[in-house]
Amino acid sequence: MCGIVGLLIKNPAMRDELGELMLPMLIGMTERGPDSAGLAVFGDRISKGKVKFNLFATSADFDWNLFEKAFDSHFGSIADLTIKGRHAVLSTTVIWESVRDWLVHSYRRELTILCVGSSMDIYKDIGTPGQVAERYGFKNLHGSHVVGHTRMATESAVTPQHAHPFTAGHDFCLVHNGSLSNPNSIRRKLEPLGIHFDTDNDTEAACRYLEWRLREGDTLEQAVQSGFEEQDGFYTFLMGTENKLALVRDAFACKPAVVAENDDYVAISSEFRSLARLPDIKNARLFEPAPEELYVWTI
Repeated sequence: MCGIVGLLIKNPAMRDELGELMLPMLIGMTERGPDSAGLAVFGDRISKGKVKFNLFATSADFDWNLFEKAFDSHFGSIADLTIKGRHAVLSTTVIWESVRDWLVHSYRRELTILCVGSSMDIYKDIGTPGQVAERYGFKNLHGSHVVGHTRMATESAVTPQHAHPFTAGHDFCLVHNGSLSNPNSIRRKLEPLGIHFDTDNDTEAACRYLEWRLREGDTLEQAVQSGFEEQDGFYTFLMGTENKLALVRDAFACKPAVVAENDDYVAISSEFRSLARLPDIKNARLFEPAPEELYVWTI
């Protein structure tokens, strides 16, 4: 059992309130996921020609200053590094594949690459949703939309790496309530294509499969339809891209989800209690998403 939350701000004047509006939603799902929590927040694109890496340090005493010097020395380029505890955002003009390869080769045991892109930041860690939110200042986040998750582990370890959201490619993330019965068959399909997996979590298999289909030229709708045929299990998926929030449930729709929509926002949660404190919720249109139907909201 896990909890998912999503919030897309339609009214640009409310984007500075994204963190404050989202925080009660995430904490409201604590009972569904007390082991770990995380979110992906989408904000303004970084400068043209730059890409950013979200990094997580295995050790709390990781030396970010030494890391920054090593980056500058290796690439001959000054890194723009924003540090928040064990989390850091590295922005650079260096070709992203070169940075990725260097990180994997030099810091495989010390750093986890949480995501790569231009508008998305990922924060995830072990602890209750409230503890994780306090650790990384979720209340102060701003942006256009957010995808969040609280985890109660059922099929893999409780670690920061196994927490949701999972990401693949650039500015694409997925959170999941449910379980897949065939993640290993999906891995066997994708690994010969050069797609690398970081964990044994079933959600990562779904995330990498859907991103692969998008990279192969599918629309989001086509990728999800292909997933109905390839992914076996029970699931509610909430996905985020640079300008979209998307929700889909499997054919049985046994994993709960509720949507609230008005002129200011679209809010999604596993249970209504996480939506109850949103402004003007009484006048929002409430509905339960239908099985095997993709719902997409665009900025």
